[in-house]
Amino acid sequence: QEPFANIPEDTIREALKVVLDVRNRPLLIHCKRGKHRTGCVVGCLRKLQRWCLTSIFDEYRRFAAAKARISDQRFIERFDVVGMKRQSASSFSN
Repeated sequence: QEPFANIPEDTIREALKVVLDVRNRPLLIHCKRGKHRTGCVVGCLRKLQRWCLTSIFDEYRRFAAAKARISDQRFIERFDVVGMKRQSASSFSN
């Protein structure tokens, strides 16, 4: 595990399964402060939706503001979407 990844990738994957399941909509994504874990989940979701990293990071920084962390952006950048795509290929464009 990378030293900057304080959120286990399995946790993000489980959260994304909930987000991608249309039976859970409408859905509010939030954590204790709505910045780091939320930002990582949404950033990884954007990767699944094939957003470019520049747009993902722009959105992350817009909402995280002064609390933005380079470690979160590295986590998002290195998040492997291949396994998620195999699990739920039909949900990624929703």
